[in-house]
Amino acid sequence: MPSFDVVCKPNLVELHNAVDQANREISNRFDFKGSDARVELAELQLVLYADDEFKLGQVKDVLLAKLAKRSVDVRFIKLDAPPQKMAGDKLKQEAEIRSGLEAALAKRIVQLVKDSRLKLTASIQGDAVRVAGAKKDLLQQCIAQVRSQITDVPIGFDNFRD
Repeated sequence: MPSFDVVCKPNLVELHNAVDQANREISNRFDFKGSDARVELAELQLVLYADDEFKLGQVKDVLLAKLAKRSVDVRFIKLDAPPQKMAGDKLKQEAEIRSGLEAALAKRIVQLVKDSRLKLTASIQGDAVRVAGAKKDLLQQCIAQVRSQITDVPIGFDNFRD
């Protein structure tokens, strides 16, 4: 029975390369000379460091530009947390990297498949949603519909099987 998985996972190699390129540009820029501005990547967490609010904004801009250049969707990065003060005037801001579908989004995708009136079954498999059906054409219609309806989170489709 043909099936596929709806997932939300970034390309970690490209993400790591984008962070390295951002750090390289920050270290070479004149406006960051003598500053402790940098981006650190640890597991699924980014930490941005800067001397003041303006430079923190510049670090974000450089990082987002490098992510876009490396074809990493910037919607994977959640920059919701407010900047935190460190020693002196230094600031740091933590950013979470989205990986895996959240429960509410997974339920929304399952409901979307059910409401589509296509002869498909959708089930939540951990942090992914598995969609199965009798025909590949129905699965391709489902992929198109999910892509058009879910725009706030970057989603991908894995394990397409015949």
